[in-house]
This record gives sequence, C-alpha cells and structure tokens, in this order.
Amino acid sequence: MTPIVTGIVALCVLLLLLIIGTPIGFAMLLLGFAGLVYLTSFSGALQAIIDTPFLLVSSYDYAVLPLFLFMASICFTTGLGKNLFRMANSWLGRMHGGLCIATIGSCAVFGAASASGIATAATIGTVALPEMQRYKYDTGLAAGSVAAGGTLGIMIPPSGMLMIYGIIAGQDIGKLFIAGIVPGILLSLMFIGLIYVRVRLKPSLAPLGARTNIREKLLSIADSFEMIILILVVIGGLLIGWFTPTEAGAAGAFGAIVLSLLRRRLNWQRLKDATLETIRTAGMIFTILMGALLFTTFLALSTIPMELAEWVTNLGLPRMGVMVLILVIYLLLGTFLEEMSMILLTLPIFLPLVSSLGFDLIWFGILNVLVVEMGMISPPVGITMFVVKGIAPEVPMGTIFKGVLPFWAVTIVFAALLVAFPAIALTLPSLVG
Repeated sequence: MTPIVTGIVALCVLLLLLIIGTPIGFAMLLLGFAGLVYLTSFSGALQAIIDTPFLLVSSYDYAVLPLFLFMASICFTTGLGKNLFRMANSWLGRMHGGLCIATIGSCAVFGAASASGIATAATIGTVALPEMQRYKYDTGLAAGSVAAGGTLGIMIPPSGMLMIYGIIAGQDIGKLFIAGIVPGILLSLMFIGLIYVRVRLKPSLAPLGARTNIREKLLSIADSFEMIILILVVIGGLLIGWFTPTEAGAAGAFGAIVLSLLRRRLNWQRLKDATLETIRTAGMIFTILMGALLFTTFLALSTIPMELAEWVTNLGLPRMGVMVLILVIYLLLGTFLEEMSMILLTLPIFLPLVSSLGFDLIWFGILNVLVVEMGMISPPVGITMFVVKGIAPEVPMGTIFKGVLPFWAVTIVFAALLVAFPAIALTLPSLVG
C-alpha cells in the first residue's frame, strides 16, 4: 500500500475501534505504532514509542495539566463551588429566570476554577437543579441551563481542552488561556440574554424565587469571597505575567488546599480522594496524548495532511469557505463523538491545512474548543446532558435534549461571530503578549 492508503486504512480502523468501545488512547498507540512499523521500520517505531511518553511526561510545560486537575479535584471534593451558586441565587433568584441566570453565572465562575465542563455541571447542577424544581421552573429550561452552563468550563481558562489543544498544536498555553477569556465571558452573557428573552416572553417558564434581604446577600458574598479571590489571582496572574501557566496551576492547587483547610472542609480522606482522582484523570489524559502524538507522527508520514491541503487548495474555495467546511465537519462529528475524540482525531489532519491557509492557530484553538463545546450539548452523546440526567434521573432525556437546543443555537451564532470577527479572541493576547 502507498503511504496515503495506509493512513486512510488506519483512520477507518481507528473509527471502527472507537465504535466498538476501545479506549482512544490505546487505539491510537496501537495504530500509530503499527503504521510507523509499516512505513519506516520496527526499530524506528520502537524508538518513537519510547521517546514520546518520556518527552510528554518529563516536560515542565505539560505539568500544567495535572496541576489544574488537582485544583479542580480539591474544589469539587470539598464543595467550594456550591457557594458560588448560593451567592448568585441570593442576588438574582427573586427575578423571573433568576435561578437559571444564577446557574450560568456560577458555572462561568466555577469553570474558571475547575478547568472541567463535567465538574462544573456536576458541582453547580447538584445545587441548582433541586432549587429550580422547588420553585416550579420549566424542567427543560432548568436542565438546559445546567447542561449549557457546564460547557463554559471548557472555554473559560484554565481550560483542560485548551491545554490539550496547545500540546497537540504546539501553541503557547498561556496565550490560549488569555484568548479564551473574552469569548468565554461573551458566550456566558449570550446564554443569560437567551434566558432573559425567553422568560420575558413566557414568564411561566421561571416563576419568582425566594426574597433575600441585604444581610443575606452580603453573607453570600462572604461565603464565596475566597473562591473569587482564588480565581482572580490565577487568571490575573496569567494576564499580568506573574505566573507561567504551570506556575498558575501550582498556585491554584495550593490556594484551593489552603482555602479548604481554612473552611475546615478538607480532611485526610478528601485529600486522598482528590489526589487519586487527579492521578486517574491525568493518567488517562496523558495516555490519550501519548497515543495522539504517536498517531500524529504516523499521519504526517502518510502524507494525508499535505494531500488534503493540496486537494482543498485545488478546489478554489476561499479560505473562509474552507473554514466553514471544517466547522460543519465538527458539527457532524459532535453528534456521535465525545469532545476528546473529536480533537484528537481531527487536529492532526486539520492543523496543517489551517496553518497553510494562513489562519492564526491561537484563534483556531478557541474556535476549535467552541465547536467541541457544542458537541457536549449535541444529541445523542452530549456528555453534560448525561451529567444532568445523573443528577436528576427522573427528567426524561428528551426533555433535556429540547432544553439545550436553544443554547446550542446561540453557540452556533457565537461561532459565526468568532469566524467573522477573530479580534474577539485575539485582541487580549495581543495586548498582553
């Protein structure tokens, strides 16, 4: 077989392995190694499978991932994020739709601490959903708010997906974090705007919540004050240049431990649980990244990315037309692949094409994570919808699907704005860097 045919066969086999449930990291390691043996030699492939894990695990820059994961695990295990919803609820709960708006706002803030969409949806959802059910909120609107709010955790820095994109694409993770701030805030505001408009048109969707006095409002701020300070220190330190991304992760993890101790929420068992969860998650992600990097090396040798770039160039499409085509492919993949698989399967193929067309890879990283975010609320495999189902098993999946569709549509609109106006993502990094 020619190299390009070998690459195409490997991609087809990879999809088949994913369909039958093979872990993506092991599938990529196996096919990357086999492909390198076929295209080079056994000794060359063996050297690659030895070097790739060592270079990945021993890199100081890549330590950012487990550090932020540890910070997220501490916040999740000790329940620090739940105070954020209570604070937002005390200030906004009395208005129509206030609990949904509080959900989006607290998801956006907690997402900046957790680096995880799943952790964000689970932490805020366990508090927000029962509260919205108690005040007779429309079930679809309530579930949709939690599921959509959870997706903000992979856009707002420190985003786990932006870290993974930076590693695969070889881009500065700090710049990616800074580039995600404005898009994350704008998308949060668009979600809030959607809720406000829907409730204004149909107030019965979200009745008034409980009334709180000024003392309760101030106490809620006091309860969440240190969490807000932690987030501001981590993100502000990145913006000002106090921290590298790895140092920010270390500062965030240390801060989460100190705050949990001060709140008397961290004991030996919870610290052990958070540590083990971090090790499990980091081990899984690094295994996947090892497979992805090995598979990327094989794909480069197969010449598929270069042939694809040449084929697209010969089509005569404008460069923005090519970008729209890439986004449509992502939308289709999002209906049956989870977010990690989408990124790892497509980046080795799309990155050389996007780079050859002259697009900024920092901007493409934000756009890439945004469309992956849509996959988290795309039927039938949107993962945050299953998190909501786990929190509220009595809610039918059909109701959750219908509840997230308006938020999905808003994300489409925002993706179009980001394509039309790249400055949304690129202005802040250019000012800081």
